[in-house]
Amino acid sequence: MKLKGLLIVSILSSSLFLGAVYPGFDFKEKESMIINAVVNYLEALHFDPATIDDSFSEQAFDNYIKMIDPSKRFLIKPEVDQMAVFKTQIDDQINTRTFEFFESSIDVIDNSRQRAKDIFNEVIDEDFSKVNGQIEMDRDKREFVNSEDELKDLWRKLLKYDLNSRLRSKIKDQEKKIKNREEGEKMSAYKTMSPETTEIIEKEEENDEPVKPLVIKTEKELKADCIKAIKESYETWFGNLDKDRRSDKFETYVNSITHLFDPHSDYLNPKEKKDFDIRMGGKLEGIGARLSPSDDMTKVVSIIPGGPAWKGKELQVDDLITAVQQKGEEPVNIVGMRLDDVVQKIRGDKGSIVILTVNKADGSTVEIEIERDEVIIDESFARSLILDLPDAVENVGYIRLPKFYSSFENEGGNSCAKDVKAEIEKLNAENVNAIILDLRNNGGGSLKDVVDMSGLFIEDGPIVQVKPRGREAYVYDDEDSAVHYNGPLVVMVNQFSASASEILAAALQDYERAVIVGSTSTFGKGTVQRFVDLDRAYREYDEIKPLGNLKITMQKFYRVDGGSTQLKGVVPDIVLPDNYHFIETGEKDYDHAMAWTEIPPVEFSQDVYKIADLPSVVAKSNARVKSSKDFQLIYENAGRLKKNRDDSSYPLSYNKFINLSDKREKEADKFDGLFEEDVKSLVVKNLEADNEKINFDESTIVRNEEWVKGVKTDIYLEEVLHILKDMKSQEKSYTNVKALEEK
Repeated sequence: MKLKGLLIVSILSSSLFLGAVYPGFDFKEKESMIINAVVNYLEALHFDPATIDDSFSEQAFDNYIKMIDPSKRFLIKPEVDQMAVFKTQIDDQINTRTFEFFESSIDVIDNSRQRAKDIFNEVIDEDFSKVNGQIEMDRDKREFVNSEDELKDLWRKLLKYDLNSRLRSKIKDQEKKIKNREEGEKMSAYKTMSPETTEIIEKEEENDEPVKPLVIKTEKELKADCIKAIKESYETWFGNLDKDRRSDKFETYVNSITHLFDPHSDYLNPKEKKDFDIRMGGKLEGIGARLSPSDDMTKVVSIIPGGPAWKGKELQVDDLITAVQQKGEEPVNIVGMRLDDVVQKIRGDKGSIVILTVNKADGSTVEIEIERDEVIIDESFARSLILDLPDAVENVGYIRLPKFYSSFENEGGNSCAKDVKAEIEKLNAENVNAIILDLRNNGGGSLKDVVDMSGLFIEDGPIVQVKPRGREAYVYDDEDSAVHYNGPLVVMVNQFSASASEILAAALQDYERAVIVGSTSTFGKGTVQRFVDLDRAYREYDEIKPLGNLKITMQKFYRVDGGSTQLKGVVPDIVLPDNYHFIETGEKDYDHAMAWTEIPPVEFSQDVYKIADLPSVVAKSNARVKSSKDFQLIYENAGRLKKNRDDSSYPLSYNKFINLSDKREKEADKFDGLFEEDVKSLVVKNLEADNEKINFDESTIVRNEEWVKGVKTDIYLEEVLHILKDMKSQEKSYTNVKALEEK
């Protein structure tokens, strides 16, 4: 059944005054308000809205079932069949803003989770040596089982697989410790303490520190340790499921609908929207600690260097937070509280005080007072280095951009385009011979910033075409005629370079301004999302707000040559193998992804820097890759990973499991250290202009050391430097505007 459209008062201001359209509509139910606004915004604003009919309803049903039980370890087929009576009714319920299907699913979900917990508690102490056969670990290949007895059997198999994996790991770890101790100078004597346990007694040599005895456990004891660890892991998991609220299930239901329009249209509750803004802006106001649930308490898993907690030195990794107090108020016990609720209480405005009650590892309980401040998550910011490859090319600028960040809503906030421009200025001051812009694993971000950033390398002109629904495409131009860098340029991408990364790579490839180097293709996300605040859909009902936001696909990206980056991505000029070379990833791996399409090109040209003979550079790179032992190993490893991914069924007999695992580990041993050893010929240096910032304090020094260490092991950078050498050899064939002007 097709949903009747609504009057849009102002699309530009993202307002749908639904109360005016449905004066008699019952808005008392928050869920009704949310689904009403979500569906009508999707119908009115989505680039290619789906038809909400019986076919849509069937897909929404399947989507919801998959989202609530992706591993098929809770529900049984009769329960799925029981809910399937609603399979063609969801569209009607959307139209009438009723939730019979969703309501009926809540008890089924809760009961199935409780049953799974009961099954786990029943079978975990069974004799797993009797559990044999095979287990399919690719959840998409599994089918729902037919009965509770079959569900118990599935749980036995899943737990046996977990036990096999843990036990093998513990045995391997113990064997390694024994070998290391035997090879040490302090090894002197073995003493059998009992038939079950052997202890290695260390003989203290003169002037030596005592060596801690190494207790060797039998397989039976190690298995008991594994069972204990599995129990603890699942107790935590089931505990988190128990904290699942009706609103969490409702958000899953809403997104089972939005994802049928396309995989990037999402409903976000208010907290999720705030987290999104923090990720995109690269900063927040709080204490600077990363947290995770630990049983009923909240555990500190890392301290962000430079943040308030790091400066105070009192809060430490593995501390357990039991209460949160805003200064001047009563403390709030957070034991058993959901992590997202805890985070909301700990975050706060800059300058405000929070007092944490913390259990320390030594058993003591302390109160830690922290003044909140701005926390900079600078791992996501643009930064640069100087790279040398002696006897090939030297003094090459390297800019790493992890994402296209921007503080969308803050005047004068973070801007990756401004930051990259600043890095280019520093590199120009160093008279670099070329620049590498690394966009690998960059999932995208700000459209404005990618247009501005692309313009740093050309005079002016179109960067990307953006097509709204039902209208002609309009062009985003670089309107700044200044060229901030006019030399050889390589842009590095991989299959996880998405959205804005693909826009920049596509534009500079179409302009022939840069050589694009990377995996078989980029991610293939060629769509534009905007946020719509659902509160703006209603004039009143402040007591029920906030309702959250809808991230909705409103437009599509097109290259200046007319082709879309959607689905196909950007195919690099030079393809270098990686571990995903034979595995399908990216947008094409999503259900309900939008199609690739094409529109007319726009005129574009540049006279900054063009390579005369790209095929020659490509051929030389291909030859090096073919003769490179490392790259051939990467090809081989990619084939191994593809084969293992396809062969996703595992034997449960421990001996057969060990044989298969040992065989695969032996195959993997060949590739150990492939991305860990330093590239011997690669010299990595910091810019002089960065020294003051790097040496600001201990945290900045450590972060820089870790980054430089990682760059030093990057064999892809070595090949890119060889590519730049080949590009430099053709410089007489380049057009370099600045050089011509200087003449």
